[in-house]
Amino acid sequence: MRCRLCDSVRLSSVLDLGATPPCEKFLSAGELDLPEPTYPLHLRICEECLLLQIPALITPEETFTEYAYFSSYSDSWVRHARAFVGAAVERLRLDADSFVVEVASNDGYLLRGVVEAGIGCLGIEPSVNVGAAARESGVPTLTAFLDESVAAAVRAEHGPADLVVANNVYAHIPDLLGFTRALRTLVAEDGWISIEVHHALNLVRHGQFDTIYHEHFQYYTLASAQRALATAGLAVADVDELDTHGGSLRVWARPEAVAEPSERVARLLAREAEAGLHRVDGYAPLRERAESVRHDLLRYLLEQRAEGKRVVGYGAPGKGNTLLNYCGIRPDLLEYTVDRNPYKHGRYTPGARIPIHPPERIDADRPDVVVVLPWNLETELTAQLRHIGAWGGRLVYPMPTVRVLDPNAVGSDVVEVVPV
Repeated sequence: MRCRLCDSVRLSSVLDLGATPPCEKFLSAGELDLPEPTYPLHLRICEECLLLQIPALITPEETFTEYAYFSSYSDSWVRHARAFVGAAVERLRLDADSFVVEVASNDGYLLRGVVEAGIGCLGIEPSVNVGAAARESGVPTLTAFLDESVAAAVRAEHGPADLVVANNVYAHIPDLLGFTRALRTLVAEDGWISIEVHHALNLVRHGQFDTIYHEHFQYYTLASAQRALATAGLAVADVDELDTHGGSLRVWARPEAVAEPSERVARLLAREAEAGLHRVDGYAPLRERAESVRHDLLRYLLEQRAEGKRVVGYGAPGKGNTLLNYCGIRPDLLEYTVDRNPYKHGRYTPGARIPIHPPERIDADRPDVVVVLPWNLETELTAQLRHIGAWGGRLVYPMPTVRVLDPNAVGSDVVEVVPV
């Protein structure tokens, strides 16, 4: 294995999560008796450039041509996108003469706000099914994987973009250098690129191992993102710290000739260095933290089942599948899970093979415990699931530590959280 940023062969092990199937390959009932391919999920760090990465064992085409994730099913994520559009329009002074491109635009959840603002835009989305949903909602969308040739064609037809948005896609690209050059091709000489990625500082500090899966080929600190962007003549001009996905970065990049790094860039780089993330040994604590969550969660679930409690899940996100497979959780410990996305109903989670039902199943069955797999949406989902307290139900958030929440305590300024 070679580093996909600097081509070094000096890669050290950080966390080996075993062999798991691709996290978005949900199984139909007819596939349960068929072989299910699994691939090593082994996080490493480059000793030269400090890019966290896993081997590229599956291709984006295998994952994203027909995709199970629709961004619009998360209310909080839609609000996040709308807030971003409003702030970007004001910050960059975008108007009817501007042009915005979003890479991996999904079902148009973000660009709908751009369309409503009367600003020209284009989504570039490889998944046929979610791209079709975007077009149906009035968002111009090109079905394609972004590469240098696609970027050149878009620029030739539409002109350079004043803003290129790449939210939660910079980790999904095995050809990191080619993709970065494509971003540079899309953006105007005085334009901006906004990239949102999960921050490796939180991955290590809070043991967020479930953000590691085969579709995420690399994991960024600000320093490693800075190095990657520099390969295409882009520089980090500013950075925002976000609470999305358990703690993310919004990296504002520009062509080097016009980029003037803000004080926030220097401050965050200093914090990363202080946390040890500018050294290889700074990543060592992740393994111990991952093992601790696995042991605590299994202990709790075994105790609940031994007491005759009925335990189900909420959500079927990619991160949840890493958690289930790493912990060895099967239907004997988690009877089923539910999800708002109709595409997943009647299917089974990859590897763990836990059945997925509509959310209404929880109200019908009134389980004792609901394990929330998209724990990063705690505020939103606690509000949605508050009613399970009426029958004595409990919510369990498995990350960053296993916590049991009494929904009856929610609704005032006090939330009772009982650690396991």
